[in-house]
Order: sequence, then C-alpha cells, then structure tokens
Amino acid sequence: MESPLIYVSVLLLNIFEFSSGIVYNKDDTEKRFACSNKGFPQENEIIKLHLFLENLKIQCFFQTENEIASKAMLSVFTSGGLAPSLGIMNSTYNGIFHFNLTLFSDRVLWLVDIPRENITQSTDIAAVEEWLVRITLHHGLNIYATEGTLLDDIREPILQWTLGDVIPESEISKLYPHVVDLKVTKCPCANDVALLGFIVDTILDGVYIGVNFGGFWHDYDTTWFNMTQTIYSQLQEEHEDLSLVDMVLTNHFLVILTSLGLFVSEDLRYPSHYILSFSRADFCGFERVDYVKGKLWYNERCFANREHFEVDYVTVTFERNRTLSEVKKTAVASVSTLRNNEPNSQSKFPIFRFPSSFSSPVGMVFHPRSHFLYAYGNQIWLSVDGGNTFQLIANFHDDIIKKTFHSFHTSAITFVSQRGKVYSTKAGMGRYSAVGSVTERIFTLYYDHLGFLHKLTLGRFEASGPPTTFGNSRNLFGQPPDMGFETALAPQHTSLDEIIFFAYVPENEPQETIYSKKFSNIHYGKVIHSGKTGRAYIRKVLQHTTPKGFLSSVIAEMKEPFGLEEVNESSCLSSSLLINKAGNVYKLTLDSQVVQALFEDTDIEKTVVLPGYSSFLITSILDNKNALAIATMPENAPNNMTFLKSTWFLYNFGQRNGRTWKIYSKPCNYWFQHDDSPSLNIVKYIDLGNSYVLKAKVIRNAKGFRMLEIPLLTVFVGNPNLLDVKAEVTFDDTDSYVITISAASKVLHQGSTSLAFIMWSASTECFVTTMVPTLKSSCSYLRSMHHIPSKFIPFEDWISGVHKDSQGFNLIKTLPINYRPPSNMGIAIPLTDNFYHADPSKPIPRNLFHMSKKTGKFKQCANVSTREECNCTKDQKFSHAVAFSDCREKVPRFKFPITQYPVSLEIINEDGRVPLQSPYLVTVTEVNMRQNWKLKHTVPENIKKMKQLVEPILGAAVYNPSGLNLSIKGSELFHFRVTVISGVTFCNLIEEFQIYVDEAPLPFPGHTLIAVATAVVLGGLIFIAFMFQLRGIHPWRTFQRWIRRNQEKLSSISLSELIHR
Repeated sequence: MESPLIYVSVLLLNIFEFSSGIVYNKDDTEKRFACSNKGFPQENEIIKLHLFLENLKIQCFFQTENEIASKAMLSVFTSGGLAPSLGIMNSTYNGIFHFNLTLFSDRVLWLVDIPRENITQSTDIAAVEEWLVRITLHHGLNIYATEGTLLDDIREPILQWTLGDVIPESEISKLYPHVVDLKVTKCPCANDVALLGFIVDTILDGVYIGVNFGGFWHDYDTTWFNMTQTIYSQLQEEHEDLSLVDMVLTNHFLVILTSLGLFVSEDLRYPSHYILSFSRADFCGFERVDYVKGKLWYNERCFANREHFEVDYVTVTFERNRTLSEVKKTAVASVSTLRNNEPNSQSKFPIFRFPSSFSSPVGMVFHPRSHFLYAYGNQIWLSVDGGNTFQLIANFHDDIIKKTFHSFHTSAITFVSQRGKVYSTKAGMGRYSAVGSVTERIFTLYYDHLGFLHKLTLGRFEASGPPTTFGNSRNLFGQPPDMGFETALAPQHTSLDEIIFFAYVPENEPQETIYSKKFSNIHYGKVIHSGKTGRAYIRKVLQHTTPKGFLSSVIAEMKEPFGLEEVNESSCLSSSLLINKAGNVYKLTLDSQVVQALFEDTDIEKTVVLPGYSSFLITSILDNKNALAIATMPENAPNNMTFLKSTWFLYNFGQRNGRTWKIYSKPCNYWFQHDDSPSLNIVKYIDLGNSYVLKAKVIRNAKGFRMLEIPLLTVFVGNPNLLDVKAEVTFDDTDSYVITISAASKVLHQGSTSLAFIMWSASTECFVTTMVPTLKSSCSYLRSMHHIPSKFIPFEDWISGVHKDSQGFNLIKTLPINYRPPSNMGIAIPLTDNFYHADPSKPIPRNLFHMSKKTGKFKQCANVSTREECNCTKDQKFSHAVAFSDCREKVPRFKFPITQYPVSLEIINEDGRVPLQSPYLVTVTEVNMRQNWKLKHTVPENIKKMKQLVEPILGAAVYNPSGLNLSIKGSELFHFRVTVISGVTFCNLIEEFQIYVDEAPLPFPGHTLIAVATAVVLGGLIFIAFMFQLRGIHPWRTFQRWIRRNQEKLSSISLSELIHR
C-alpha cells in the first residue's frame, strides 16, 4: 500500500503548479493516461480517437507499474472527487468534457460518453480540422497531461473513396524489389491522414498508393491500392513505363504526377461513385522524359473555414534541358500575387538575387500556416516577410539539401541532404542543429498531427521515440552527433562567466576547405563540452579576418568551469614562462633552470591562458624550452614579460591527438506559456473596428541565467499592411518575460496574416519555440446576430406547443398546415411565396383567388409528396429563417395590438455576447410584404448624419438598433428581417424573427356597407337601362315630350289670362 501514498504526495505537490494556461517545454514527458474508443486501451500508445455518427465513448486508465497499483490509484483519485477531464480543441474550437467519477464496471477504467452533436453537428463531407485532445487529471490542474488526436472519419474527404483495386497485405512485399523511392503527402487539415506512394523502376509498371488514417503508428492502419487501371483509363492509347513521380493531397483534390502525365481527381467532397476518378492535364510538347523530372509544390494550408480571398493551389515544375547561358544565371526569388487564379505579371516585391555561393538551388517551400519561406539547396535561406528579403541560415558547401519536412503543430522542420545527413530547426528561427543521418537507401520522413517525426521505409514505420517522449528524433537517426569540427580552439576569458573560443585555421590550409575550420551558424545556441570537465553555452558566432590564424570565434556563457591541464600532463607548467613577440607570432620560453619543465609535441594546440592578458595557442615546438604561439588578442598580448609558475595556465582544446572538445545541442532552457487558447495555431477573426489581444510568457527554467536586456521573443507579422499591430513587453515579479500583442483592423480590406512569436534564444531541443496564430481581417464563421425575444419560452414548451402566461394566454401558436400570411388585399388573398408548416399531401387553404394560386412555392418540400419526405431537422423546425419556412410549425403568439415591442439584438461570437449598438445601423423589412407595422427609434446627432448619408444609397430606411421598438396593428403572422448595413462590418449580419398577432377585433363595417349599397344601386340602374332598351322604351324622349307639352300648356294658359285681363 505504499505506492498510492507516494502518488498522492506527488499529486499534492503538482497542484501548486496550477496555471491559467498550458506551459510547454517543462520536460514533463511521462504520459500517465492510456485511452481508446475502440476496445481496451493499450499501455504506452499514442491516443488516437475516431469520431463516427454515434456517440464518442472513451475509456481511460492510469498507467502504473502494474494493474493493482493502477486500480489503487483510481480509487484514491475517485474517492477524492478527482476524475480526468477531456479537452477537445483545434484552431477555432475548445471544449471541455468530464469523465464519470464512477469507475467503469469492475475494471480500472474511467469512462466518458459524449454525443456527437455536442462536438459537432455537421456530418457533410468537407475539409475539417482534426482535433487535438488533452487529458488531464482534473480540468484546470495541468498534471499528468496526455495529448492525442480525434479524427472525424465520416467527414474526412479522402477516407470516403476507394482509390483503385485493393492490394492484399500479403502482396505488398512483392513490390519492394522494384521500389526506388517513396513519396508521402498528408491532408492539410488532418495530418494523421496521409498517402504513401511507391516510385517503381521501369521493370514494373503501375501506380501504388497506400492510405493511412492513423499517422503511420501501425502498419495495419494502411490500405494499399493499385491505381494503374484508373490512370490508364485516362490515356487514349497504350503506354508503358508508368510510375508515380510525385503527389499532393490538397483540401479538396488529389493531384498525382506520373511518368505519363499529370492527373487531378474529382472533388473529394462529393462522392459520385465507388472508385475515385481522375482527369488528365495536358502539357503541350511534354513527354515522359519531362514528367519524370517534374515536381509538385504545395503550400500546405487548412481551409476548413475558407475565405473568398484564400486560394488553394498546386504548382508543377519541370526540369528541362537548359542552355549554357541559363546554367550560369544566379538564383533569384520573385513573388507574385494571384488574380482570378492567374499569377500577376507584376512582382509584389523587388526581385531578390541570391549570391553566387547559392549555386545549387533545389526548391522553395512555405512553412505550413505561416509566412516563413525557405529556399534550399547547397544553402538554406529564410524569408520572414513572405519573400521580400532572405537571410542565410546554413551553408553546406559541397552537400545539397534535397528534401524538407514540416510540422505545423510544433513548427519543427527537418532537412535531409543528398548524403543522408539530417538537420532540424524550428520555423522562423535563425539556428539549426544536426540530428544524425539516415542509413536506409529508400526512405521518406513524415510529421503526424501531434508533431511526431516518422521514418517510413519499405515494410517498416518508425516513430521519433517512444510515445512518452515529445520532440525526440534521436531514435530515428542514431545518437546525437557531435557538431564540432576538426581544428583546435583557443579559449579567451573576458569575465568570470564569459569566454571566447577562437577557431584555429593553419596557414597552409587550402582555400576550398577553410570553411571546415570555422565556426558557423550551426553552432549558435549550442554547448561546448570539454574532454575533461566544463561546458559553455554559445551565445554569438563571429566571423573575422584578424587576428591571424583565427577566422571565426564564438562568445559563450560558461556554465561549468573547464578543466585545466595538470603538471603530470604538461610538464611545462612547472616552470615560469617568458613571452616575446617574434614577428607575427610569439615565442614562449621556459626557465632553463627547471630541468623537468619541457615543451613536448603533445603541447601543440594547447592554449596558454594569462589572466588579464591575451591567450596564446601553441602552434609549434622549437625545442624543449621554446615554442611558437599565436595570440587571440594581439593588442592585449604581453611582450618581454615573464609569468611565474602557477600564474599561467594551460587548456587543451586541440585535436592533434584526437579532438578534446565537442559541441552538442543545448537542453531546453525556456518554458513557454500563453493563456488565449490551448492550441498553438489558433485562428482569430478581427472585424471592422474590433481588436484582439494575445498574451505570451517566457519563463526561464534554470537558475544562473543572465538577465538579458534584449527581448526574449521576436514577433513577425506576415502582412503588416493588413492590421495595426502593437506590442507591449514587461518582466513580471518572477523575472518572466511577458509580451502583449494588440491587433486591430485599420482598413476596409479583408485578408489573412500569420503572427509569429519566436523564442530566438531557445534551444532547438525545446518542444515549443514558435507560436504562429493566424489573424483574419474578416468575418468569423462563428459571428452572428440574434434577436432576443421579449418573453423567454423553454425549449420543452416549444416541443409541446403550450406555454401560458399569468392570464392563461398561450404564447405559442401552432400554424395551420400550408399556412400563408394574409396580404394587404385581405386575409383570404395571400400573395406571398412562403409556405409555413408545409405538407404537400394536404390541401392548400386560402387558395381560391387567381392571384393566390399564382404565388406560393415550396422550398424544403419541393418535388416531394409528403411532409416526412421534406426531411426537416429539429433545428429547421424552430428556425426563424425564411429559407426554412416550410419546416416552421410554431411561432411566438401575442395579443392584438402590439405596441412598443422592443427589438433587442445582440452579436454572438467566440468571445461571448455583446448588444448591437452604434456604429451598427440596420434596415428592417417584412418578408411577406405586409404593412400595418411601424418602427420607432432614437436618432442622436451622429446617427442622424449617418442616416442622411446612407439612406439615399440604400434606398431604404435605416434605424438605430439601440432602443428600437416595433408596433403592429395588423393580425396573424408577421415575419421580419433585420439586416446590418455594409461598411461597418465584414459580416453579413442578418436576423429574422416572427410574431403572430391573435385575437384582433373585427374591423368597423361602414366601408363595406357603403361599398355594397353603391354596388346594388349601380347594378339596379344598369339593369333598368337594359330593360328599357330591350322594350324599346326611351325615357329621355318621353321626358323631352313631357317637357314640351308642359311648356305649350303653360303658354296657352298665360295667353288666356292676358286676354281675360
């Protein structure tokens, strides 16, 4: 029972290491959790999880020396209320899930069951980013952390296809005698999904490719395909000598270069049949001899959330015969932008010309998801500004770098030369290291999604060390090599903890091999070890022409004193020493009275050290008492001075009798922490007028380091014209270096840029030296606008359709089947195209009038016969979007009239919720063209000016979203759309909401009665006129005769009366 108590002590101690962010480079390589979602988890295996349509079920156990101890540990943790937590993350997502405290059955396992929709609701085939998983003992306590990956198998495009005829595993080995090289390509978004291809000789025809979905950790994760017939089917005539030359797997396509042409697959996102088909890209005038010398170049970028300004492209180059004048040309770099998928004829930057020493250029490659551009060949050049300028990183002289391999997760880069030597660096760093060599003739390298390096050979896959070790490549390439070179070093002390080592170049050294006697950039940041004791960290590499015999030197920080020569090793130390200048050299003379003090041949290339004076490297022995030496600092060299015994010392950093010093990589000397996200490659969106703040901290992990005044972090901005980036640096109370970066949008221009944090003084042995977040001046796919209902209705009530207020009024209205809102012509005459609660099998109400029959179109339910065939999802049934009106069944219900309804809007993004307010302005429309509603809002002076400017351009009313109120005097369904005007955001922010107005009073009938009476009167008059015409009755003539008779009668009466008078 001792083991559990020991682990509890460790746990309590580690709790105090709690930090708000993940700390990298702590050398915490012991991985305690073993997890799996397919069977019982195996010990010491990388966690590789797979997501399918069903729930994600994960089993984990705590690894100890035996099962009894493991079970005891689980009991201790569980009784203390501790259970593992699972973090699932990628560049834009971070979710935390907790294991059950109750152990699984009687086995020593923790279990977690996560519904798929809690991780992602999408099931379509698309280029999606593979998740990283991080399992810790408890969320917030960064102890026993174990990392792994989670792959969405049903969405990964290439996994949905069969590439050709499946080759049985037993048949693969028969191809090995004909394989001359290997090619590997990986999915840009899921690096654990990779393709391995055989390049075969002319004896065997064919294209043979294996698909692996587990990062090449196991042979059984690879399925092999014979694609020969697939390729031949695209050729118009019979051909021979078919072989793979190169291949690239992009986000949506597989591109294969063969000896008979270039072939591009169909879109991987849309499986149309069982076997993947290809189309051939024709190059006029090219033959097999050209294709076999071709090469594909690809800038690996994950476009899981691709913007309209981002382009995924593949470049093909051919090495055709060049003329003599072309061969003599120097290497140049030219950068062009793509416009309409075509390179712009005008260079973005001035052409950069490499020096003539870069005589054998091989290629250029961008580090994945960054702006770091590497040009390689017999030298390595790095551009930190996307190709505008370059700086020399390494010079290999008579060796040539042929291949490069990159990891986006750890920013690790591996270079392999034609002689099989392997070098490594980190993205953006100005230093590199030698890590060994490859002895296999046929091999390739590959980085998986976690940044492990794999060596792939015929029939064997090797990973870079056991699963408990991150960033260790020593198992693949042998023991770490000595990066020293064959010459003598002369140490020169400048202070108690600083020392300069001068590299000796003999006078007779041939000009073409002088470089092999000099310090170079590979030694920067390394450690010099003495054959006795002592070590020093190299902080700076210097190249110079003086003093004579020393053409290079390094400034080093001494961490452990170097061992001095003893008298029994060099008898000359028992004498005093006289120093005299003799031309360009110095003569060292021993005391002739001291018989036992002698110079011997073994003293050649040893260094005389005089405190306060120049050191002297012994180059030759004149006799037993005299030797010649050269000074490291001639201006500080003594002349005609005698130094007594024990006041001068001797170092042995020579190589005459076997080199006594070595140079190795420096152990990781810094921890790195950032609090913004658990991912090192986060993607952040910055909208117009917004900003984003990133924080990072560099922590020294060893005592005795000198506090440097120069920055420990270098920040590079890929596109400085896109964002306004500001930096603020401080040292906290623990002498940790803290940098805060603020990036804000500054122009009405969309684009993307990487922002690199580089610990320039860190060792290449560190797991993390570089963090490369991506900042997009664009709209986040997670950014949306939402309407806040005035009354909250629980989801359960939406399902049931009943939610009553205090007065018993149901606030949910279930719409009639095939419902359409009324129009301005009346309730019975709908004129909108939008159906609600659609069911093609049921009759359509309010469809009597011709105008109503001409309108109304199904969307989701088009070309189906029943509602079940509409395939409405749960989200679509409760969506306010007019695009899903067919599926909408229930809407919010209000009593007539609606006055001053608050239209409250908010913006939701990955950082939370913020209310919609100025400078955002909105337009409001009713999608079914209904009236009887109006809006009221406050108009401050600044908003008034903006309205006056914008409304004539838009041709619509513009409203201030703050304090926006809605009044409705109509009845039934109103469907509103709120749109944020352009120019204040990159996002197309649109929100829709619905209001059903019920219990509206009947309208006053006066207008109707007048209209009916008028119609009756007019109809009666028309009928009477018709009858008169039918019977030949002419009322007007009768009326005229009647008038004339009355006039005659009146005239007669008037005359009689006059006579009578």
